[in-house]
Amino acid sequence: MFNNLYRRIGKRIFDIVLSLILLFLTFPVLLVCSILVRLTMGSPVVFIQKRPGRNEKIFSLIKLRTMQNFKDEKGFLLPDKDRLTKLGRFLRSTSIDELPELWNVVIGEMSLVGPRPLLPQYLTRYSEKQSRRHKVLPGLTGLAQINGRNNLNWDKKFEIDVFYVDNLSFFLDIKILAITFLRIIQRKNISKLGSATSPEFKPEL
Repeated sequence: MFNNLYRRIGKRIFDIVLSLILLFLTFPVLLVCSILVRLTMGSPVVFIQKRPGRNEKIFSLIKLRTMQNFKDEKGFLLPDKDRLTKLGRFLRSTSIDELPELWNVVIGEMSLVGPRPLLPQYLTRYSEKQSRRHKVLPGLTGLAQINGRNNLNWDKKFEIDVFYVDNLSFFLDIKILAITFLRIIQRKNISKLGSATSPEFKPEL
């Protein structure tokens, strides 16, 4: 009964209260880092990208910018690892680049805990079971993030996401948030070894 109440009402209240507190506490850090991004990379300071949320509804994800817009001689963007700046690498390793997503949480597009929002083009690539990750709000952090993050293969990551959807609870959310905080301090499991970002999801046929 408690878990049902948490799913229906408690999780949203928890998200709003804690997100507003975190926005207030981290505002000085966010302000300083925004200024540094502006000075080192120019405008825009934030990176906005469309992502699918609960029930596959598209929303605008907000992050601090971490990469330059460098292009090759044909006008195509260089690989992520060649555009990621030193400041951007620091922002990612400390997860400071994710702080603007707290606003996505406040306005109800995301939750503090849930499956990470991925790219819209992946929607047609999911199996029926994998698509169940969209039954809940996407999260700032999630069960997959504390169990390997980008070092997990896609199948394992989605398996963990669906497990979270089926077992969502207050105590599981608290555990995930606590471990996430430790991961950030330790700067562990931020990205896949040798890669700036997670590889593209291409399901096997």
